[in-house]
Amino acid sequence: MIRRPRLNPLACALLLSLPLPAFAVDPVEPIDTPPTAQDSQDRHGHETEFKAVEIQGLVLPTTADEMTRPVEVLSGERLDEAKAATLGETVGKLPGVQSSYFGPGVGRPIVRGFDGARVQVLSDGLGSGDVSTVSADHAVSIEPFLADQIEVLKGPATLLYGSGAIGGAVNVVDGRTPEALTDEPLQGRAELHAGTVNDERTGMVRVDGSTDTFALHADALHRETGDVDTPVGTLGNTAIRTDSAALGGSWIGERGFVGASASLYSTMYGIPGTEDEGGVRVDMDQRRTEVRAGADDIGPFASARLKLARTEYEHVELEGSEVGTRFDNTSNEGRLEFVHAPVGGWNGAFGLQWGNRDFSAVGEEAFVPSTRSRDAGLFYIGNRDFGDAWRLELGARGDRNEIDADAATAIGPDRTFDTASFSAGLRFNATEDLHFDLGLDRAQRAPTAEELYSNGTHVATQSVELGQPNLDAETANRAELGVHWHAGPIELAASIYHVRYDDFIYLLDTGALGEEDLPIRQWSQADARFKGAEGELTWHVADNATGAWDWRFYGDLVRASLAGGGDLPRIAPARFGSELRWELGGWRASLGALRVDAQDRVAAFETTTPGYTLVDAHIAWHLDTKHENAWEIFLDGSNLLDEEARAHTSFLKDVAPLPGRGVNFGVRTFF
Repeated sequence: MIRRPRLNPLACALLLSLPLPAFAVDPVEPIDTPPTAQDSQDRHGHETEFKAVEIQGLVLPTTADEMTRPVEVLSGERLDEAKAATLGETVGKLPGVQSSYFGPGVGRPIVRGFDGARVQVLSDGLGSGDVSTVSADHAVSIEPFLADQIEVLKGPATLLYGSGAIGGAVNVVDGRTPEALTDEPLQGRAELHAGTVNDERTGMVRVDGSTDTFALHADALHRETGDVDTPVGTLGNTAIRTDSAALGGSWIGERGFVGASASLYSTMYGIPGTEDEGGVRVDMDQRRTEVRAGADDIGPFASARLKLARTEYEHVELEGSEVGTRFDNTSNEGRLEFVHAPVGGWNGAFGLQWGNRDFSAVGEEAFVPSTRSRDAGLFYIGNRDFGDAWRLELGARGDRNEIDADAATAIGPDRTFDTASFSAGLRFNATEDLHFDLGLDRAQRAPTAEELYSNGTHVATQSVELGQPNLDAETANRAELGVHWHAGPIELAASIYHVRYDDFIYLLDTGALGEEDLPIRQWSQADARFKGAEGELTWHVADNATGAWDWRFYGDLVRASLAGGGDLPRIAPARFGSELRWELGGWRASLGALRVDAQDRVAAFETTTPGYTLVDAHIAWHLDTKHENAWEIFLDGSNLLDEEARAHTSFLKDVAPLPGRGVNFGVRTFF
């Protein structure tokens, strides 16, 4: 047998971090003045620099560059390259962001080591309405391929979205309920996408149009994949089938709008490691309706917005051909937001958010009882500039969370929690190109139903999970210092942070064994400490006859431990990445490597995870036609070294490695 040569992964990562001597063409002069965000747009009207993009998940109109809070934005060509079958995988290479990965069908975002009920997942500013926080094997009911923009708010976002965002928020902007008229009477995009690592076939189409006073949106997607290939063999029971569609319309006037939309999301995916039981599959179906309205210049208010959503969700867990457990979740959510006119130099907004949820789980493996939850919150956010050098931001929010559990099956009484959150941010503009941000937060989170009332075998995590009905609300006190610096062709953003948690809620592995010798895990509470750093540097190397060359470096690190000693489980390891991008005429390409360190800071009874390096590449050719249409052919390669990689953040890291070498290719059209 002839052995093929295998490149050293670390050497590849280091190679991408070194200056390229291969620019041996005509001498390359650095850019004297890099293009500004306002001037940089790709061929489809998307801004290639995220700094000028308005963050849709905020109440006050703010761009990424103006925020004192750390934020990451994916849009335009960067989003096209990153889109994947799950939201976690799509955003998983942003600094400070990783994915939970429960096989290729499930991936929830992890922000700075926080996951589950601490990271709120939103669809255009409203909760997704799924049950992805109840169990690690439950998928997020949002389709990344249909997104216009994805925003990741790092650090507590409780002021805007309540206690479920104490670790951050991920807002997927899809525009399904239009709020403005389109530039053209009819415009849209379509894509056909295929992949080799799992025989993926994906097709999507999106259409937006408008008349003088009416805007319409429609989209649809279908995806089918087979079992995924890994460097150690094919991972069984990992096929996926997904369908998603939406229709929305709005009346748009000179000073406001009113609109509605209806959408569906249906998916079936397998759970790796369950082949011996005939293959456990999850069959999910969600129907959602939204109503939105807005008005500008109404008395003392610059604007007012109303958002309402009703979500009807269900999924069944199929064991072979038999239904094992059925989950149903019906939720209603509303937000009313007012932006007031400047008062004493302060710009500000206040709002009211409310919601209720009816959740039930029926079946032999329903480890969480049926519950009814009600939430209400009131918040205020304001900012003021003091000259050109200083900006101060202040905010406060109060919430009431009520959880009523089924008395026949719950292990504890109904609970009510009152939480309060406060925030202060200070920006200092040392020069036009250098500014510093200081953030201070006190945020609280109420326990969830699964943390309070779990009581039984949790098949997905292969454990017996026990709740703690006497849990208190947890409190996080955060301090963060950030810097943003532009110097000629160099752009740098970096931050360090420290979070002191009182009464942190976590799933403790007790070391004892329960039914069928499964480990017993108990929801517990103790003080904890999180500290970390992250950064990103972009060097605009050159822009000349050879093309536009950009070199990007990024990395993140988080350490999480109990105040009394010992590490917390499933904390993301440190990472460092490098990416070289090139663009010339209708061509663009990139080559990148991400080094993920080994994780040996583990909790009791948790195994360590070796490090790995992932290398990927992208190339695309874009053609504008004389009919104002555009076509794009693309080819993407992932894990090109076919590296065996296991995500430490995953409950299935010992069962389900990440996919092996894969090539995705397809065609996009813009009209």
